[in-house]
Amino acid sequence: MSDTTVELIQTGPEQAELIRNLYQFYAYESSDWEQEDVEADGRFYIHEEHLSRYWQDPQWSANLLLVDGYIAGFLLIERSELAGINALELADLFILKRYRRKGIGRAVATQVLTSGEADWLVRFYDQDEASQAFWRSVLDHLPRPVQAIELEDEPQLLSFLVTRAVVH
Repeated sequence: MSDTTVELIQTGPEQAELIRNLYQFYAYESSDWEQEDVEADGRFYIHEEHLSRYWQDPQWSANLLLVDGYIAGFLLIERSELAGINALELADLFILKRYRRKGIGRAVATQVLTSGEADWLVRFYDQDEASQAFWRSVLDHLPRPVQAIELEDEPQLLSFLVTRAVVH
């Protein structure tokens, strides 16, 4: 990855269609454990009101991941709305297959989770073995405290809270 240029670019509402199109690949890959079927038009359902929040709500963002100038995936960030969780949520990280297993996803996730002053919530499906292996390798090597937490809203999700390092 040494000669590779990786950029994370926050999108605006004019790129909603691009994010919507990329999300179809993400939905396809997660359809096994999310038990999602395609709609009558052959596409996976996207909740448009939720999608629009990435460009309307404070601390929500839809970010495009570029590798050497080419679209390689996306990162969706939300402000957690779960009771008692004051954190940003790394809601969805998707890397196109061509760019996987090169350390790009790990580098982006690590950079995001260790930058700034926010605490972070990371959640992934217990049944998604690839995602579970990826996130465990990221979380196990973070220079910030990581704590497994139990949340009742979606029991099939494993949840972790990444907190700011305490300065002594």
